[in-house]
Amino acid sequence: MNIKASQHDYTVHFEDSPDFLADLLAKPDALCVVDRNVYRLYQPRFAGVDPERLMLLDALEENKGLEAALAICERMTAIPARRNAWLVSVGGGITQDVTGFAANILYRGVHWAFVPTTLLAACDSCIGGKTSLNYKGFKNLLGTFFPPDDVYVCASFFETLTDQDFLSGLGEVVKFNALMGEPGLSGLETHLPALLLRDPETVRRYTESSLAFKKTYIEQDEFDRGVRVHLNFAHTFGHAFETVSRYAVAHGSAVALGTMAANHLSLLRGWLAAETVERIDRLILPILPAGCDPAQWELSGILAAMHKDKKQTDSRITAVLLRSGFTLEIVHDVQPEEVGRALAAVSARMASK
Repeated sequence: MNIKASQHDYTVHFEDSPDFLADLLAKPDALCVVDRNVYRLYQPRFAGVDPERLMLLDALEENKGLEAALAICERMTAIPARRNAWLVSVGGGITQDVTGFAANILYRGVHWAFVPTTLLAACDSCIGGKTSLNYKGFKNLLGTFFPPDDVYVCASFFETLTDQDFLSGLGEVVKFNALMGEPGLSGLETHLPALLLRDPETVRRYTESSLAFKKTYIEQDEFDRGVRVHLNFAHTFGHAFETVSRYAVAHGSAVALGTMAANHLSLLRGWLAAETVERIDRLILPILPAGCDPAQWELSGILAAMHKDKKQTDSRITAVLLRSGFTLEIVHDVQPEEVGRALAAVSARMASK
């Protein structure tokens, strides 16, 4: 899959096994930055890498900052090739953010390749070119647009994910494919059991379809100033759920729950048919881990978090909602009372499953 971008086009390669890593890690003039947990799980795959060219990263939210990015830059300065050097990063979204940011700022940009080892990164963040760092307690305050030269997606990495991380990735997979309309919905209704069983071919197919859906938006609006904003569907709710749960609810799961909330709000407005909302609910409920019922959180806390979301432009609540015909619309007039009613409907739906 080729992705067009202003800095340079790049390619997503879909691999059947991790064997491709051997050639990638053997790139001359390369530093390999690897999530420490991924290294622990797949250590034999990294046996041939020069220790001087291998850097392990503790992929924790508190490490997604300038210090980690600058540490990578420091290690890269030992490579004499300068702007012809390569940064190869292997891990999930935090690894991607830190390494992508470092690749962008060092020598005004060096080559880099990314191997997403989480379903969430593989089906969503690995394309689009965004890098984000936390700063002084603020999430994703610093950021750039700097796409990798190559992305390598291998579904076999997802077999070792925890249930929480795998279900989080499925949250984005279901969201993207449900937004495709009838073909996406009917396909998910057929294949969700295989996805839940982590069938490699099915997971690969839906990872690819998710990226294909996102590709149409990012190529039209690379810098997130127009139509790409529609990809924030469910995120106003989702980010609020992450915040009030103190990140006990993983991002993709929060977005899945946010999809339900946004759709029930659209139902209240008469913008979506009850049948459509019910079909999407039935796809999301099996992938929600325990602890995702919005009834456990104070409405005031959710509203406060929604107001602080970075997509808000003034004191009103902005959200992206789904309308009949599977069109997405940015609205700036979401009312607190609507949010409360939508969340109550989601909780009632969860109680009845």
